[in-house]
Amino acid sequence: MAFHRCGRRAVFAVVAVITGAAAMVSGALAQSYPVIENTEDRPDPWIINGCVIAPKTVCHNADLRHADLRHANLEGADLKGANMARADLRHANLNGADLSGTNLDGADMLIAFMARTNLNGASLRGANFKSARLPKADLSNTDLTAASLENAWVKEARFKNARFINTDLQETKFYGADLSNAVFDGVRIRFAIFQDAFMEGCKGCPHDWQTGVAQWSQDPARWEPGPQ
Repeated sequence: MAFHRCGRRAVFAVVAVITGAAAMVSGALAQSYPVIENTEDRPDPWIINGCVIAPKTVCHNADLRHADLRHANLEGADLKGANMARADLRHANLNGADLSGTNLDGADMLIAFMARTNLNGASLRGANFKSARLPKADLSNTDLTAASLENAWVKEARFKNARFINTDLQETKFYGADLSNAVFDGVRIRFAIFQDAFMEGCKGCPHDWQTGVAQWSQDPARWEPGPQ
């Protein structure tokens, strides 16, 4: 019995030594691994072609083509009619902003925050909305030809009369979205979710995606997606 106890103690001691050594190596690696932080300086005030880049700014018809607007805070901004073609808006805060009638062709809005953003009538051809957050945004009358909304969150967003031509909609979450009179042609919708989406008059929409009863049809008075 004494021999077995000693044997077990020796095994436990070896395991403890190995575990401790592994922890030290792991700690050393964690300390040596570079931590990436966004330390890029921005001018104060931050002005591009006469437009002040700040929350609630008013820049109608501004020329922001190719502008570097990464991480910009434009919450509640009024940018109606602005030319923002190929602008870099990755991780930008555009919640509640008015971008109606803007040119965002080729713009990059990767993981942008656009809750209740007004994009009515905007040109979004080739734009990148991958993993963007657009709950209750208004994208009515937009041209989304060749755009990507892969993995975007567009719950209760409006897409009335929107054109989805060769658009990437893989894994897009269309919970309760308004797709009335939209056009789907050549779109990729693998793993996209259309639960409770409203598709009346939509050409090419997956009308048979939901087999149950949509929530909006049970109480039409509650059907009011998008900004009020």
